[in-house]
Amino acid sequence: MKVSYKQSIAVLLAAAIAVVSAGSVSMPVYAETTLERLQKAKEEKEKTEDAMENTEDKMESLEITKNSLLGQLSTLNDELAQISANLTKIEADIAAKELQIEQTEAQLMEAVRAQDEQYENMKLRIKAMYEQGGTDSYIGILFSSESFSEFLNKSDYIDRVQAYDRKMLQNFQDTCKYVAETKVQLDEELVVLNDLKVKAQEEKSRVAGLVSRTSANVSSYTNQIEDAEATIDALESMLDKQEQDIAALQKQYEEELAKSRLAAQSKWRDISDVNFEEGDRKLMANIIYCEAGAEPYEGQVAVGAVVINRVLSSVYPNTVVGVIYQKKQFSPVASGRLALALANDKATESCYRAADEAMSGVTNVGQCVYFRTPIPGLEGIRIGGHIFY
Repeated sequence: MKVSYKQSIAVLLAAAIAVVSAGSVSMPVYAETTLERLQKAKEEKEKTEDAMENTEDKMESLEITKNSLLGQLSTLNDELAQISANLTKIEADIAAKELQIEQTEAQLMEAVRAQDEQYENMKLRIKAMYEQGGTDSYIGILFSSESFSEFLNKSDYIDRVQAYDRKMLQNFQDTCKYVAETKVQLDEELVVLNDLKVKAQEEKSRVAGLVSRTSANVSSYTNQIEDAEATIDALESMLDKQEQDIAALQKQYEEELAKSRLAAQSKWRDISDVNFEEGDRKLMANIIYCEAGAEPYEGQVAVGAVVINRVLSSVYPNTVVGVIYQKKQFSPVASGRLALALANDKATESCYRAADEAMSGVTNVGQCVYFRTPIPGLEGIRIGGHIFY
């Protein structure tokens, strides 16, 4: 996964989770032993695992919600497509209906024009035949008959002409009525179609709004899932590092136990064989201050005795400086507290007395070479807030 600002935030978040879940840590006045650091590392690992499990559960919940929203979005898009298709059809029907109305109005105007023309022609013909006289008039036609039979035939002809005029007039009237009624019906249908168009547009707007909001929700859940994935990646990296640290601390602790057992079985020098250097007394007093400044005097002597026991054992360096500054042995050295104490000679009078006793060979913890706060299962000599082993 490529690194992004979200992943960086997730790394900080994961670290914050670990720090917050660890609670507040007070500065000890004693060395934090390898075993203590190992147990603390395991506890931190468990908290990281819990944080990762919670994040995975959250991401699973987010995935379920997102998939549900995607299903809703698909349904809404289908609904929107159907509404759009219906709206397109309605608009086409409206256009067709408006064209029909336009054509009907044209037909109505043509029918009225033809009716008026026919009516005028009929009036002129009747006027000419009744009023103008001569052979073209109805009277002239009738009286021009040479026999009664011809008279009847011409009379019948005149009746048919008049019947034709009446029929044509009626036809034009019927056509006008039909066209007018058709236009009314088309106008009513157009009103209905326009109402349907308005409703379809409103429904389209509503569904489009739902699509927009659902899409935004999907996008939001997608971002949250990406954040969760980045957090999980960061927590996995933390777990890998914690597992490496635990393995290293476990190895170091086992080495310390082995050294402790080896020290008990190793060669031991007598205190008279130790050549103390200038500054050893101040160094001893200040390491005692850093490790047991708040402990009772017996605890301060015991810490000094541990330092001297290491000097006397063939397993450790044979000088006070070598023992105290041996890598990863006394936490005040690594933290800088010892350097600060030495710079200001923070050691109290009791710390100096304890250093003097330890450097003279006094020990109240036998040949113990380690100390820490008591924990279940660890056996040793209990003095104040420490157990020596």
